[in-house]
Amino acid sequence: MRHLMNPMDFSVEELDKLFDLAADIERDPEKYAHRCAGKKLATCFYEPSTRTRLSFETAMLNLGGSVIGFSDAGSSSASKGESVSDTIRVISCFADICAMRHPKEGAPMVAASHSSIPVINAGDGGHQHPTQTLTDLLTIRSLKGRLNDFTIGICGDLKFGRTVHSLVNALSRYTGIKFVFISPEELRIPGYLREKLWENALSFEEVIRLEDVMSKLDLLYMTRVQRERFFNEEDYVRLKDFYILNKAKMALAKPDCLILHPLPRVNEISVEVDSDPRAVYFKQVQYGVYVRMALILTLLELV
Repeated sequence: MRHLMNPMDFSVEELDKLFDLAADIERDPEKYAHRCAGKKLATCFYEPSTRTRLSFETAMLNLGGSVIGFSDAGSSSASKGESVSDTIRVISCFADICAMRHPKEGAPMVAASHSSIPVINAGDGGHQHPTQTLTDLLTIRSLKGRLNDFTIGICGDLKFGRTVHSLVNALSRYTGIKFVFISPEELRIPGYLREKLWENALSFEEVIRLEDVMSKLDLLYMTRVQRERFFNEEDYVRLKDFYILNKAKMALAKPDCLILHPLPRVNEISVEVDSDPRAVYFKQVQYGVYVRMALILTLLELV
């Protein structure tokens, strides 16, 4: 039995197979419409979510399975003090697989260590968001045709952004990747990530102004400044609108530069950019369903 806690839990070869499966699901969804008949997915979300929770639920329903769970810790026995380890033991009696989001880093790992069913980390605090990373990689591979030899700009909250941390780790295994980290000083990538890039002799630069690097990017990954990760409201207010991608900045980008965003967005991408064919963040949402369908099938060994 396997779990998914970190995108590094799958080898590059296993990811290729997963993405091939997701691509086949996209081409022929009817072929997989009953693959999970009789199976149940539990979505245990201790933190708010729209895309991740609903895409997991949509994925399971598309596979012919059913869904149980909760979307708010307040509606679960966690509000009474029940531990994550006890909760997963209970959930294991009801479901065949579990997707868990939790504000505390490492909570899904604790669940996995006490679970008799596969557990998927659907986001743990500011730590990891592996299924968003799988979504990002599938989007890039599907639209660019490759997962190597490109320059990617990652902009916004690089300190607290779990999607950023997961994506950098995952892309570090592919060849010819150049990172451009765009953030204010206060939200730079964590030291451990910087050291890992140094250790692996990976190319990266850190800048403050998006305009200075826009023309060299093959991909731009925008992120929001996350209010829920700040302890000081004044710091959040000061930094929340530091970057706003608009038509003027898009005019500096390459004709084939893709704009990605894990969503939700607040102000960091102007709605005027939505009509630009290079803006693919809503396509990412659909790819998220395909890759989660493939992941559920893989972990349940129904491929």
